[in-house]
Amino acid sequence: MHLRKGFTALLALGFLISGCTIEPRTDRGSTQTQDQEKNRRQVIQPDGVASLPIFSLAIRSGDLIFLSGQLGAVPGESPPRVVEGGIEAETRQTMENIEAVLDAAGATLQDLLKCTVFLADIEDYAAMNAVYAEYFTSDPPARAALAGSGLALGALVELDCIAVAPISG
Repeated sequence: MHLRKGFTALLALGFLISGCTIEPRTDRGSTQTQDQEKNRRQVIQPDGVASLPIFSLAIRSGDLIFLSGQLGAVPGESPPRVVEGGIEAETRQTMENIEAVLDAAGATLQDLLKCTVFLADIEDYAAMNAVYAEYFTSDPPARAALAGSGLALGALVELDCIAVAPISG
């Protein structure tokens, strides 16, 4: 171990004495086109939905689309508010909001890989599932569900999703 430290120090001293410098590589990724670089991290913003200063509704990176937690918020409302009508109405609006974000990214619900469901009350699990199942008649995405208090806007349900959709063109 002491030999390795000594060798490293000697090597560094040699560079200093000889006037050599170590420059960072600038050729990394030079074969990527501007379009590929643009698609590396693209903010997805559906029309008619206000952008937020603290997070993006979704980010596309290559073929993957990462959705922020979606609530049953009424589209176009400012300030935002959750739809009235309980867990069924909120779950339905949440799914509609997810569809709108996916559509803006060129994807559909069938492109979802994984969803995480957050419930304000685990007692709403069955009612949420009944509405959720309407949107996935076959091959639903992988999913986890958990309960916790304090969802934004006093929501009863929030879904966080990941989708995959090849970039067209």
